[in-house]
Amino acid sequence: MTDVTTKPPTILVIDDDAEIRYSLSRVLTARGYQIIEAPSGEQGIALVRQGPPPDLVFLDVRMGGMGGIEALQHIRSANPRQLVVMMTAFGTAQTAIEAMKYGAFDYVMKPFDPAKVLALAQNALKAHADLRAVGDYKPTINADDYREGIVGSSPVMQNVFKIIGQVTASDVTVMITVESGTGKELVARSIWKHSHRSNKAFIAVNCAAIPDNLIESELFGHEKGSFTGATVQRIGKFELCDGGSIFLDEIGDMALATQTKILRVLQQGEIQRVGGTATLRVDVRIIAATNKNLEEMVRTKTFREDLYYRLNVVRIMMPALRERGDDVPQIVDFCLQNLVKQRKTRVSKVSPEAMAVLVRHRWPGNVRELENVVYRSAVIAQGDAILVKDLPAELSGAGMVATPATATAVASARDEPGAGATTVTPPRTLASAFDTVFDLLKTGGKPMLAQVERELISRALATHRGDEAQAAKLLGLTRAALQKKAKEL
Repeated sequence: MTDVTTKPPTILVIDDDAEIRYSLSRVLTARGYQIIEAPSGEQGIALVRQGPPPDLVFLDVRMGGMGGIEALQHIRSANPRQLVVMMTAFGTAQTAIEAMKYGAFDYVMKPFDPAKVLALAQNALKAHADLRAVGDYKPTINADDYREGIVGSSPVMQNVFKIIGQVTASDVTVMITVESGTGKELVARSIWKHSHRSNKAFIAVNCAAIPDNLIESELFGHEKGSFTGATVQRIGKFELCDGGSIFLDEIGDMALATQTKILRVLQQGEIQRVGGTATLRVDVRIIAATNKNLEEMVRTKTFREDLYYRLNVVRIMMPALRERGDDVPQIVDFCLQNLVKQRKTRVSKVSPEAMAVLVRHRWPGNVRELENVVYRSAVIAQGDAILVKDLPAELSGAGMVATPATATAVASARDEPGAGATTVTPPRTLASAFDTVFDLLKTGGKPMLAQVERELISRALATHRGDEAQAAKLLGLTRAALQKKAKEL
């Protein structure tokens, strides 16, 4: 039998101080790493370019000849995925900012704490392995196919698309009921874009953002001198939108007096400017949205019943992101492709582990929150992919597992004297973990088995990026059985 051994990771140490190179190499070699040394930035760059590139680079900030920050830029230019840890005896804000600005993985202070150096190296090498694992990443969608910005192939989103298609052929008033951050304006714009009014204006108005004493002027305009500060005549949104469509967002926050005037527009197609006497005819399609319970507001007489029925001719209920977790990978790919196109980032990939965290998260802020997380993670990612370590800590504890500082602290506690007294949480068994799941499900008021099956299928598909054959294999099903079960759920 042939003895096959795994090649140890290679670490390049670049420092013009021979003693530093020796002491650092000794610490890393003792852990089994293969060490290469370079006494200058120029020689270190040459070693990276000649290849094969090292798995990790330790680079001093201050050296004779080329400085560490300049060398970092050259190294990252030659290999954008190269992870570099900067070494410095001067922990100034400028050093830290410059190092991270040009893509350093982290930096370590001299003199070294051996345990922290080893932990940092281990964490960086884990990130390096994760970056290699996403080398064959294939996006689930092409962002150019989703120019309207509404992304999703889940059954609930397909139903939304069908209703949009059905209402575009007429001028029927549409009410969109949603949670905040689900993309209601995108739905409204899609209705307008595919209607016969697409050659006229589309105007969106956030009713909650305009004070009650100004919203009538905003919507209907005002005459010069009609109130203090009205020094010129103002044309309102309804006049500007004549022949087009107006989107009244958060209409549940509109005062009763303004609701009355909106009702008049719907019933008679007429408006009057504030302070004016002339009646103006307007032809405007109204699309409204709210995250409030209008039925309850009608019951408590804080929303006009007649206006409610005029607005609620066709209702589109936009699902929350937690109700369509299968769409998360597509939305992530859409966000990244647009960020790259806008030159806001070079990151275009996501590791399988990071994607699994994103799919699992409940997203109380919906798509808006997911977009924010993707942008933030892409900005701080050191390679061309988002790793678990780049995600915010609040995402299911992802940051606690992945951040360099946390990993260093945990490893230091393990390696330093007295670490045996440290409390370590033992790994949970499947049975103990399911105790928590069972308690959660039995209080949810929904069939438990269906919830478990849906979650398992969703995660299996997310893990294998939509590959049904691989997901079915993971679950112990045939592909046909998986498709049938997914359809039933």
